[in-house]
Amino acid sequence: MNKSEIRFLEGPQNRLKEFKFSLNVLYEFIKGFRTLHFVGPCVTVFGSARFKADHEYYQKTELLSAEIAKLGFTIMTGGGPGIMEAANKGAKDVGGRSVGCNIVLPFEQHQNPYLDKSVDIKYFFVRKTLLIKYSYAFVVMPGGFGTLDEYFEALTLIQTKMLNEFPIIIFDKAYHKEIIDHIEYMKEKGTISPEDLKLCLFTDSVEEAVEHIKVNAIHKFGLQHEKPKRSWWLFEKK
Repeated sequence: MNKSEIRFLEGPQNRLKEFKFSLNVLYEFIKGFRTLHFVGPCVTVFGSARFKADHEYYQKTELLSAEIAKLGFTIMTGGGPGIMEAANKGAKDVGGRSVGCNIVLPFEQHQNPYLDKSVDIKYFFVRKTLLIKYSYAFVVMPGGFGTLDEYFEALTLIQTKMLNEFPIIIFDKAYHKEIIDHIEYMKEKGTISPEDLKLCLFTDSVEEAVEHIKVNAIHKFGLQHEKPKRSWWLFEKK
């Protein structure tokens, strides 16, 4: 979180500062829209930035993302290292498209080298919106607070019908065991509905994950959609 975002969240500021912050946010959104407008239908992969290339989670992500890219999806990530790098690399290795929406942080985050297109964003909430906006499915790999934040953001939007019922895949049941148990507990206590459990697939199988995307994204919503036209007056190149 950068200094301007911290100041904004500290409470009321003078109106000029809040107006300037609003303009900065608008600029970040427009920058993201311009960069990502033509990337095509995406699947967004969430996960930790901290896993190295020799870790099993990195390797599983690379394999799964490669298979998803073969379906014709662009793989979208937060653009950084770890799981994000693995997902983008998996797509590139099979000739698929790979994009990133990178957060500007003083530590941990830098763009990985497997991106066809990327955009740097200053604010987490802008970045989350962009990661969700262009996707037909979401894959949640092992991660920390940020990954869970992104997962529950997408899940809440789908649960409340603010977003189409795109599939959410939670990969690695052992890592997410306590999350699974807590979701079951919420169902028992009545804080979520039994049918809400159908919004997520918990799996360890690449094949099951890919089939779930085929059925619940491609067959249900289709990959063929009207491609946005490039506008000369916006200096959009063909």
